[in-house]
Formats: sequence, C-alpha cells, structure tokens
Amino acid sequence: MFEHFFQCPYCWEEISMLLDSSITNTTYIEDCEVCCRPIEVHVSFDTEQNLESFSAVDIEQ
Repeated sequence: MFEHFFQCPYCWEEISMLLDSSITNTTYIEDCEVCCRPIEVHVSFDTEQNLESFSAVDIEQ
C-alpha cells in the first residue's frame, strides 16, 4: 500500500488515501474524510509500482 497526500477539490483540506500499487490503473469514488463529499480518484502505477499519475476531482455539478 502507498499513502498519497493531496488537497480535497471541495474543502481544500489536505487528506490522504491508501493506494494499492499492485493495481496498475484504476478509477473509483471515495468520500473526503473532512467534508464527506464524493471525489473521483484516478490512479496509475508503472510496472515497478511507482506512482505514475494521480487525479482527484469533484463530481458534483
């Protein structure tokens, strides 16, 4: 597991998520631990399990 820190796209608080580096490419929804609003998370790891890309965007309009 890999801990990644980032800012919530709603409340701008720094939060962290545990990412599974054995899954090379995934997209899922997770709630912010501070404001509880839904965040769409996209994560990619390379073949050596290094974080290649990470995005966290709001899904509410």
